[in-house]
Amino acid sequence: MKTLCYVDGYNLYYGCLKHSDDKWLDLRKLLFDRIIRVQNPASELVCIKFFTADIRARIATHGQQAQIAQQNYHRALELCYPGQIEIIKGYYDLRKANLLAYREPPDKQERVEVWKVEEKQTDVNIAIHAYRDVMKGRAEQVVFVSNDSDLEPALSAIRQDRGDSIAIGVVLPIRKSEHVGARQRPMNASLSRHADWTRTHITPAELADSHLPPRVPTHKKPIRKPDYW
Repeated sequence: MKTLCYVDGYNLYYGCLKHSDDKWLDLRKLLFDRIIRVQNPASELVCIKFFTADIRARIATHGQQAQIAQQNYHRALELCYPGQIEIIKGYYDLRKANLLAYREPPDKQERVEVWKVEEKQTDVNIAIHAYRDVMKGRAEQVVFVSNDSDLEPALSAIRQDRGDSIAIGVVLPIRKSEHVGARQRPMNASLSRHADWTRTHITPAELADSHLPPRVPTHKKPIRKPDYW
């Protein structure tokens, strides 16, 4: 079964990777080998499309170092899996905004100036890529790695226009807590309504066992996992 996987990098990072040691993540090993092929052993990977945006060094905790680390990670993914991982980039929009100050009840007259950071184009890029891939017959199964309800119209359109001729899977990038009663990101059920199967979490063990090699060879200087990752 020809399978295309669409990864919302922003969702994956904030749902599973932030404040963890798993940022040097092997997307193929985690998503295809450990999740998709377990759900459907007949799955055959066509491509993993990774939707992300370049870090803005100006607002990153590690500044230019973070930007370089991200670029090296993207290169490492493409070198390890040529033709199997495609990176599609949106961008971060940084602008001043005059927003309501936190008050109860809200007071429209009381505002504060803040820096507002938004990732742009990711949702629309995922939706367009997935719908076009399905319409062109590139896949028999599409898998979405996201917890974002903005993608629901795309899944609904694919289901309506292709019916049961296409299998739809959803992987919610929510890191499963190892502690009873611990808070974790809420699950969004809207995508699952259109899916044939849903994986509701990713375990810490799966993430820890799915890292790229710490040193990825190139024709010149090897790419190394960033020290602070």
